[in-house]
Order: sequence, then C-alpha cells, then structure tokens
Amino acid sequence: MFGAAAGALYYLLQPITLRIAVGPPGSDDQKLVQLMAQTFARDKSGVRLSLITTPGATESLALFTTGKTDLAVARGDMNLPANAESVAILRKNVVVLWAPSGIAPKGSKKTPTPKIKTLDELAGHKVGVVGRSEANVKLLRTILTESGVSADKVTVTQFGTNQIAEMARDQTVEAFMTVGPLNSKITVEAINATAAVRGEPKFLPIDVSEAISKKHLIYESEEIPGSIFAASPARPEDKIETVSVNHLIIAPKSLSDTSVGAFARQLFTVRQHLARELPTASQIEKPDTDKDAALPAHQGAAAYIDGNERTFLERNTDFLWFAIMVFSGVGSAWAWLQHYWKREEREQYDAHRDNLLDLISKVRTAETPEELVEMQGTADALLREALDCYEDGAIEDGDLSVIGLALEQFHHAVADRRAFIAAVAPDTQRLRALQG
Repeated sequence: MFGAAAGALYYLLQPITLRIAVGPPGSDDQKLVQLMAQTFARDKSGVRLSLITTPGATESLALFTTGKTDLAVARGDMNLPANAESVAILRKNVVVLWAPSGIAPKGSKKTPTPKIKTLDELAGHKVGVVGRSEANVKLLRTILTESGVSADKVTVTQFGTNQIAEMARDQTVEAFMTVGPLNSKITVEAINATAAVRGEPKFLPIDVSEAISKKHLIYESEEIPGSIFAASPARPEDKIETVSVNHLIIAPKSLSDTSVGAFARQLFTVRQHLARELPTASQIEKPDTDKDAALPAHQGAAAYIDGNERTFLERNTDFLWFAIMVFSGVGSAWAWLQHYWKREEREQYDAHRDNLLDLISKVRTAETPEELVEMQGTADALLREALDCYEDGAIEDGDLSVIGLALEQFHHAVADRRAFIAAVAPDTQRLRALQG
C-alpha cells in the first residue's frame, strides 16, 4: 500500500507537457512562445510547453484540427475549428490603412494632395496588403462592405513581409494596409518605405469601426494614437479610428480544465518577467470570459480568471464518493465470501460446542475418576479445534466466549463429580466386601 501510494504521488507530481504550434520561424510569436517554454522549464513549473514550429498560423491550425497539438497560436478571424476556445490574448492586431500623398516636383513649394483621402474613394483602385494571410484580405473586404464600398471594385494585391520595398515602388498600388500590433516593426517599415518613395502617408480612418465590432464580434473598435509611428513628422497627426482583431493562444474544448487553468495561471504570473526579456510579452491579456463572447474562453482559463478554480477535493468529490462505495461493496463481498468459504469450519465449531455440552451431562453420571480423566482429554481436544477455527476467522470473539463459558461449566461439573466419587468410594468398598 505504501509503494502504491508513493507511485501514485510520483505520477501526480509529474509536470504536464502541452504541445503548442506556432509560426513562422523567427517571428515574434515564435520567440515569445519559446521564451515561455524556457521560463516554465527553468522554474520547474507544473505545466511545460513542447514547441512545434510551423510555417505559419494556417499550418498551426491544421495541426490543431487533426489533434496533433494541444495549443496553437492563431488570429481570431481565421477559420478556427468549432471546438477552439481562447486561453490568452497574445496581442491586439490593428488595421492601418494609408494612401501616399505623392512627391512634390523639385523647386515646388506646393504640398502634394493625396488622391485617396477616405475609404469611400478606394473604389476602382488597388490596395497593397502586407502579409500572405487570407485573413487580411477577408478583413479588408469586411471593412469595405461595412463602409459602403463594393469590395468587388477594389483590387487587392498581397505582398510578403520581405517585399515591402517592392510594394512601395509599385505605382499601380494606390493604398496600403497592414495588420499587426501598434508597435509592429513591419508596419513602421512599410510606412517609412512608402513615404520615402511615394510621399507622406494619408491615414484612412475606419469611421464604422463601432458598427463593425457590433456586427462582427471577432473584431473590436480601436484608436490609433497620434504620432505612434513617428514623431517628426507626426504619423499620424491625430488619433484615428480603426478595428482590431485578437491574436490568441487557443485550446480545444476537450483539453483538461486543470491543465489549461494551470497553464493560464503560470503565463499570467510570469508575464511581467517575460516582458523584461521580450517587450512584446507586455501585450498579453486575459481573454473575455463572458458566455456571449465571439470566441469563448476555455473553461479552465475562465475559472482561473474569474477566481472559480476548484480544489482537488472539489474536482474529485464524486470520484472519491464512488471509490468509497466501491471499496465498501468490495469489502462486504469479501467478508461474505470468507464467511462462505469457512462455513464448514463454523459447522464444525457448532458440533464441538454441542459435544462439549453433552460432555457436561455425561460428567454427572461418571462412575470412576478414570472416566473423568478421559472426558477432560476429549474437552481439551474440542478446545484446541475451536481455537483453530478462531484463528482461521471462522468464528468470532463472541463464539469463543461461549466455548469458554461451556468449559468453565464442564470443569465445575468435573470437580463436583470427582468430589462425589471420592466421598462415596469407602462405602462402596465396604459394600463390595460384605457381598464378597
């Protein structure tokens, strides 16, 4: 029992390892998750991470869908599986839309005027989108549709993050879009590249951001602060309305609440420590635990966030009660079986008890001390067999007490009969002498 208890304790104290898919290699997401895994391992935390690096979020979701990973990093507006639930928000990705103002001719003091000043004027023009994700195109079309612009009248061309210079030089592209955190190096690089080649950017506000957030719950209304991308010249000059989408760590609904809750607790506990080593970690947020959220929080993470985590006893009360009932039933069945297997010994005990009572009757009619000695030997044998039955568990303490009481009466009867025989022996001898 001690060995079994020690083995169970050793098993329960083993760290849980969760596989997490993230990509592409070298991205901020991959670096952040790798730092998490290293921190959890260094701190000997109860939950460890096994990193699966993928070419991108699409491939991460493919592994998630087939059950080859426990967690995945993806955007909230991607085609997430129906069983996906949020564990943590790694960051908010905001949409930045701008159009170039053009370069003024040499010697001209006239400030160039951008061709496109609002979203309404995008119809009939080409928009260059940074990033190969289809989710970016889907998001742009949603913004255009909600702004009253026919998405079919806007041409979209996607450029890789390594093609920003090429995009800036493409004169057919008349507006640009990035989706990323406010401090994204890619967004700043794209704005600087287009400004150098095509002139100062004219940032396009999304005035219907509130309406979009109400109709499409996966998106939120946000503001881009003034001068966030550059201070001189100010880019943008003033705050701008836009929409954002969460970049998440997701888990399947079937994943253990205990494991997910422990992971969430560890992550938010070390968040500030992670931020000191990697500034992007400061953007980690807790997911929305409301039941009507666009992407519900996993039950384990929600329990930790709302302070409703259950203790070991609370989680396993039903199991413990069931185990107690099972052990009780097994114990009763075992006792019955023992009783059944030893029924012959108990019957033997009953016979010994009856024989002992018969001996008491025979003692009262004994004629000689030799008969009494023989009866005492028989009683000793009966006692020995009764003790054997007791040791085997066939009889209990009460049964042994009955034997003891009968033996006591037997010895009293023997003593009385021995005294009687001794008293009448001289008379018997004289009678036999006279008869002789």
